[in-house]
Amino acid sequence: MNTLRITAAVAALALSATPALAAPVVPDKQATATARIVKPLSLTWVQDLDFGTVTLVDAGPTTVTVALDGSRTCPGTAVTCSGASTAAKYKITGTNNQTVTVNSSNVSMTGPAGSTPLLLTVNAPASVALGNSGSTGTEFAIGGSISVAGSQAEGTYIGTFAVTVNY
Repeated sequence: MNTLRITAAVAALALSATPALAAPVVPDKQATATARIVKPLSLTWVQDLDFGTVTLVDAGPTTVTVALDGSRTCPGTAVTCSGASTAAKYKITGTNNQTVTVNSSNVSMTGPAGSTPLLLTVNAPASVALGNSGSTGTEFAIGGSISVAGSQAEGTYIGTFAVTVNY
């Protein structure tokens, strides 16, 4: 009988200790969830960056530049330039009307054994707008400049620069 009284007392105490529940409250506006799905990007090489032929004339250093449109500047009297010059070109495909960031870093161009490498300072656009290019893609160009000293060893200098794109 004592056990029954203790159990009844504990049950009564538990019920009286339970707080009263308040009515639920709703926010002034419900949140929405969104997700934008985009096609994966593809990046395709179209053509290489080519400075053409640079002929040393005197000992002074000069900077030879190939612009994004492929035109070349060969200032000063230290060098003359000849042959065709071209900017590098790539094609991006992805989701229409997106802006894509372009990343590329400078590179050391190596020449004949024992020669001093040339530093290629890359000139790439920071971003490219895909517009309504659809599956045909959007091309963009990369130019650059090299500083050539009058004492530069003759020969062909080659360097490979990495290009990446991202939404």
